[in-house]
Amino acid sequence: METGTITAPELAHARDWVPVLAKYREADDARAWREVAVTLGPFLALWVLAWGSLDGPRWVTLALTVGIGLFLMRLFALQHDCGHAALFRDRRMNDRIGRLFGVLTLSPYTTWRKMHATHHENSGNLDGDFMGDLIVLTVDRYRALDPWRRLAYRIYRNPLFIMIVSPPLLFYVLYRIPVGLMGQRRYWASCMVNNGVLAVILGAMYFARGWEPILWIFIPSTLLGAVLGIWIFYCQHQWQGAQFDFGEDWQVHEAALHGSSQLLLPGWMTWFTANFPIHHVHHLYARIPSYRLPEVLRDHPQLEPMNKITVGQSLAALNLALWDPTQRRLISFREAHGRAAQV
Repeated sequence: METGTITAPELAHARDWVPVLAKYREADDARAWREVAVTLGPFLALWVLAWGSLDGPRWVTLALTVGIGLFLMRLFALQHDCGHAALFRDRRMNDRIGRLFGVLTLSPYTTWRKMHATHHENSGNLDGDFMGDLIVLTVDRYRALDPWRRLAYRIYRNPLFIMIVSPPLLFYVLYRIPVGLMGQRRYWASCMVNNGVLAVILGAMYFARGWEPILWIFIPSTLLGAVLGIWIFYCQHQWQGAQFDFGEDWQVHEAALHGSSQLLLPGWMTWFTANFPIHHVHHLYARIPSYRLPEVLRDHPQLEPMNKITVGQSLAALNLALWDPTQRRLISFREAHGRAAQV
C-alpha cells in the first residue's frame, strides 16, 4: 500500500480527481481484519451480556441494546465496503464477509449490493433510476401529480415516515424480497438465503429462551441500527447544498463530489459509522476502503472543507422534499406552497 502524501494540482473538474483518488484504492488486509475484529467481537460480546441481563432489570438489557445497535451500524458500514469490493483485496473475501454481515444487518447482500450500485450510478439524476435511493421530485413534477399521488409523496417525504416508519418497513419487510429485481433468480436466492438464516437464528433464540431475547434484544437493537442508518444515508444526499440535475445536464463525477455531504460527527460516532460521513470522497471513488478516507482528506486539504453539515442541519434537512431548479436547491412543501400562492 502506498504511503505518504500524494499531491494534486488545483483540479477544475470532479472527474480530474479520479486518477488522484485511484492511488488510495488498495486495501490493507491486515487492517481490514482488525476492522472486522474490533466490530464483530464487541457486537457478539454485547449480545452475550444482553442475553445474560434478561434475568435482571429490563433497563440494563435495553442499555446494552444501544451498544448493539451502534455496532450494527458499523457492521453495515463494513458490509458497504465489501459491496464495493473495497474492504479486502480479494473480491471473494469481500463477498463472504459481506454475506455474513448481511445476515446480522438484515440486508441480503447480493440484492443490496445491486441496489446500492444503482444508487451510485444515478445519484443526483432527476431522470435516473431511484432504486435504492430516496425519490426526489421537482416542484413542477410534484404539482403535475393527481391529488392522491401528491398525498402519497407528502407521506413518503414526511420526516416521521422517513425516520420512524421507513426503517422497520425497509429492513423487516422490503428487504425480505427483491423489490425492483423480482425477475432475476440470483436476487431471489440472496433474499431467501438471508431470510432462511435469520429464521434459524430467531428460531434458536425462541427455542432457548422464548420471546424474551427477540423482543428485548433483537428488535430494539435492529430498530436502532436501522434508524441510525437511515438518518446517515438521508443526510448524505438530502441537505441544503445538495446538487441535482436533469438527465441531459447530469454528470456522474460532478454529482458525486458536489451532491454528497460531509456530516460533522463526534469522533466516536465517526468511528461507529466507519468514516461514512466523508461521503463526497467515497462517492467520487467508491473503491477506496473506508479506513483510508481520512488519509485522503489529510493529503488533499482542498477536499476537507467541502459540503460540511452539522447534525442540526442534517435534522433540519428532513423537511426538504422538493427540488427547485430555478434556485437550484431543495425546498420544503411549505416553501413551495408559499411561492405558488404568490404567483
